[in-house]
Amino acid sequence: MEQYGLIGYPLGHSFSRRFFNEEFFPEHHIEAEYLNFEIEKAELLLDVVKEHPMLRGLNCTIPHKQAIIPLLDSISPEAEEIGAVNVIRIREGHMKGFNSDIIGFMDSIRPLLKSHHRRALVLGSGGASKAIWAGLTRLGIEPTQVSRRSGGNALTYGDLTQEAMAEHEVIVNCSPVGMFPHVDECPDIPYDMLTTRHLLYDLVYNPTETLFMKKGSSAGATVKNGLEMLRLQALASWNFWNTDDDE
Repeated sequence: MEQYGLIGYPLGHSFSRRFFNEEFFPEHHIEAEYLNFEIEKAELLLDVVKEHPMLRGLNCTIPHKQAIIPLLDSISPEAEEIGAVNVIRIREGHMKGFNSDIIGFMDSIRPLLKSHHRRALVLGSGGASKAIWAGLTRLGIEPTQVSRRSGGNALTYGDLTQEAMAEHEVIVNCSPVGMFPHVDECPDIPYDMLTTRHLLYDLVYNPTETLFMKKGSSAGATVKNGLEMLRLQALASWNFWNTDDDE
């Protein structure tokens, strides 16, 4: 039986495993199983592949989306541009990396965008934020990174003045802040400066309504969690695993 799976650390609540094993595979009558591989170091990917000869593809989540790149035989031009990989196709020992986060994000946020959504704040600097940055740019939105530390062109949370908040009417949380079990936490932005023109998008999907989203809703902003993005990127992952490059 073919196998697929997820690598990351820690994994805990896994959307992908449940989605493929309980929804996608049964619905499409596919004889396969999806496994979780909780590995603390990216290098352990090589052991996972060696010990599971029926493994045909993997998803990759935090904190390995960048660290696994040197371990792969090749990566797609899009993944190279983004600088992060969250999908690995395994064919006869050859591992190729792709990025489906950008597909899931763009298709999920696109229906919510208005003409005045021209600039965005990207909260966090991990592997997911790189795909979000690239996706926003392709959608014609100018992204600005917000980090706890100053450096480069990034803003710090202390730099989020009234003017900065008014100029950036899309805010995407790419950090794990607010994820279960830390449901009483949220990114440190000035929520009292939000308006009905703002769109808050949280990559976190557990809980379904994060404190980040609740505070946004209270200010009249449009809010959305990352569940649809996960479903869309999972479907894109399947296409990467089962489509040759020349098809």
